[in-house]
Amino acid sequence: MITINNISKSFADKLILNQISGEFDKGKTNLIIGSSGTGKSVLLKCIVGLLHPDTGNVIYDRRNFTDADKELKAEIRREIGMLFQGGALFDSKNVEENVRFPLDVLTKIPLDEKLDRVNFCLKRVGLEGVNKKMPSEISGGMKKRVGIARAIVNNPNYLFCDEPNSGLDPQTSVVIDELIMEITHEFDITTVVVTHDMNSVMGIGEKIMFLYKGQKLWEGTNHEIMNSHLKELDDFVFTNKVMKNLKGI
Repeated sequence: MITINNISKSFADKLILNQISGEFDKGKTNLIIGSSGTGKSVLLKCIVGLLHPDTGNVIYDRRNFTDADKELKAEIRREIGMLFQGGALFDSKNVEENVRFPLDVLTKIPLDEKLDRVNFCLKRVGLEGVNKKMPSEISGGMKKRVGIARAIVNNPNYLFCDEPNSGLDPQTSVVIDELIMEITHEFDITTVVVTHDMNSVMGIGEKIMFLYKGQKLWEGTNHEIMNSHLKELDDFVFTNKVMKNLKGI
């Protein structure tokens, strides 16, 4: 479980996050949603330590990450897997080398054990036999799956996904969503997904935090979101005709 307490963050004189608190549950897909510019990515960066909040703290299973010393921060970071928005694969490395990269940086296990783990993860995301392909030789959906394999190669306790469906067609997006949920449940990971994709929200939103103008206005599940009766959330969710028809408005 990850707990955030009263997280605030400003840049210059602009308040981006305003006293945000909440919990992200282990073994669930926890989503942070909201329109562009509402603070989702800033909150994610505060949680993983890329930004330091002005106030508040982030707790990883009773360990205060925000105020931790260098050793504890390094320990927690070794337990984190990250799927970046664009995949963020190294163009000069093949698929196998990309997936192996966290093991090369964070561990001292023998090469044969690294390769066993790489092959296991590639098989788990449905990419057997592509080890030697370069990123330029695979599709966008495959790149995202390679990114997922890399994110889980070090057996993380926490998985963060920043707009995992960005740039993907709807069918491939569903595949990526289902894979993220399956891995979350299978390995009992605390997964946090930043997204504005309503298909993802309705498909895998087991716990959802809605941000609006830097504040947390609502929290619930994908089953509860249809009847939230919160205007700001309704305006975000039901922006297209199909979703409006689902609610009957």
